[in-house]
Amino acid sequence: MPPGHGLLPLLLLLLTSAAVAWRPYPNSTTTSATTSAVAATPSTLFSPSLKYEGSSTFVHLRYHMGPVLTSPISVHILWYGLWSPPQKHIIRDFISSFSHFSPAAASVLPSVSSWWRTVRLYTDQTGHNITGEIRLGKERNDRFYSHGKSLTRLSLQSVLKSAVTATTNPLPIAPKTGLYLVLTSSDVYVDNFCGQVCGFHYFTFPSIVGYTLPFAWVGNSARLCPGVCAYPFAVPDYIPNLKPLKSPNSDIGVDGMVSVIGHEIAELSTNPLVNAWYAGQDPVAPVEIADLCEGIYGSGGGGSYTGMMLEGEDGATYNMWGIRRRFLVQWVWNPVVNYCTGPNAVVDHSKP
Repeated sequence: MPPGHGLLPLLLLLLTSAAVAWRPYPNSTTTSATTSAVAATPSTLFSPSLKYEGSSTFVHLRYHMGPVLTSPISVHILWYGLWSPPQKHIIRDFISSFSHFSPAAASVLPSVSSWWRTVRLYTDQTGHNITGEIRLGKERNDRFYSHGKSLTRLSLQSVLKSAVTATTNPLPIAPKTGLYLVLTSSDVYVDNFCGQVCGFHYFTFPSIVGYTLPFAWVGNSARLCPGVCAYPFAVPDYIPNLKPLKSPNSDIGVDGMVSVIGHEIAELSTNPLVNAWYAGQDPVAPVEIADLCEGIYGSGGGGSYTGMMLEGEDGATYNMWGIRRRFLVQWVWNPVVNYCTGPNAVVDHSKP
């Protein structure tokens, strides 16, 4: 049931601490793209011969009986601030890759769609899986910073309200089949951005927006903190001798956003109202399926190590292919094998 106005004090508490996302961790290992990354076909996706990462002993991920997104999803984007056409194309291509990849990419797996198969393993209480149909929905531009260049988590909801109630070209109101992304340009600051937060997801309050809509915010960190939120394509100032890696689409800020967007969509799908899939007993501070694998992009990842990634002939670093281009996306928690898994896992020769 949608939360009512009387629950606003509790919801404000939840909003300040729950479902905040993702800060990558320094260090990296790459392998040549000619190295055999395992193609994530159904027979090999969770093979015991692959090298996965993360502790299965102390993680107790549980289903708390809340709804998950099992219906086809349309991702509606609000571009807040100034965005160039190439930047928009990168993000559109990434979202379009969740359900599809081009025939040309079929021979160069791992793919984004294979990565999404892990998210699809999660179910609701009726046994229905997370949807495999994710498509781009409507888009709206807010080029003139209607709510300013310094936003709070609550004012982000007001930004979204303006987008769904606009008199011309509003974003559609679709609580059950819509997922909303508020993407802020590199000159916009949001509360706690560049600390431990590069994005977050939650749901809108009816008292502010009029509806309960699952949404996520992700910011472009290129100007404010690329070493925090666009790592490993930029490095933190406190690690002076570490060299940044070349980003796959020649845009450090947006290439960094891609993994955060993946993180948020995975968690929005499995925990849209913060009462479905998460670890821990406290919904105020849930540990969700992407949180468990922060900073892990390949086999060998964990702690401060990103794991084995791929390096293209142009020197760019990535770990999966989309419909037109390459991306670097963190792994997510796999409930079948109880490890972090991804489509670029390599063969563990110590296993039979």
